[in-house]
Amino acid sequence: MAAELPVAWVTGAGGLIGSYIIRQGMTHGSGWKIRPLTRPALDLQDFGAVRNLFAREQPRLVIHCAAITRSPVCEAEPQRAWKLNVDATKVLAELSSEIRFIFFSSDLVFDGRKGNYDESDAPSPLGVYGRTKAAAEAIVLQNPRHIVIRTSLNAGASPAGDRSVNEEMVLAWKSGKAVRLFTDEFRSPIPAEVTARVVWELVSRGAAGLFHVAGVERMSRSQLGELIAQRWPELQPKIEKASLREYQGAPRSPDTTLNCSKVQKLLRFPLPALSDWLQKHPQQEAGF
Repeated sequence: MAAELPVAWVTGAGGLIGSYIIRQGMTHGSGWKIRPLTRPALDLQDFGAVRNLFAREQPRLVIHCAAITRSPVCEAEPQRAWKLNVDATKVLAELSSEIRFIFFSSDLVFDGRKGNYDESDAPSPLGVYGRTKAAAEAIVLQNPRHIVIRTSLNAGASPAGDRSVNEEMVLAWKSGKAVRLFTDEFRSPIPAEVTARVVWELVSRGAAGLFHVAGVERMSRSQLGELIAQRWPELQPKIEKASLREYQGAPRSPDTTLNCSKVQKLLRFPLPALSDWLQKHPQQEAGF
């Protein structure tokens, strides 16, 4: 009788990156029994329920994608953001002290003053979301078995249809609205499909520590919008270009581009520029 496969939990399974990790796991994570965890299946803010389910299922790998990721929500509800993004991560990391644990963080742990950040750069977050991620990173990295992945804007098709950067733009265009995008705010966008593949490669290689996982292309918000608009000409997409100099609101980081040379040395494929990847993957094939 064949031995049962070890269980891999994926939190945030209904989100963008989590859903791609589950799909990619069918091909790249074939040594695992993947357990998708959505909010209805397990409320991560109910720490007693988390501990009980962990004891019952005894996963050997936890890939923790669940978070409150929208910066305006975090600014408006900092206590709720802290509880899910930090406290729930702490509980999961402690439960996973003897097993593999992967935590998803963000390029927004940086203030964006210099760009091309590598793993040796100290976090300097400007907003609540970035502060919660930096605090959670510090907790996770206390365990030398664990992995923190900092990523940037991810593109793709989420189960809810509204989680990715491209979906937000398309929904606005479908309702006839213009999208206001900054010409001087730079990120390193990456397809969520590629992010998920990186996760499984890191698992297979037994990697640990802090890694930047993003696209190799420095791209402004407005450039990204133009790229996405090219795929939806029938929507007559409208983009209003703006500058951070005119912006009034919660702090925004101007250049949080990531240097990914550390993780690239471990991968069997090159991290792509999003523009090249989209050119090679038509809408139907890419799923968006």
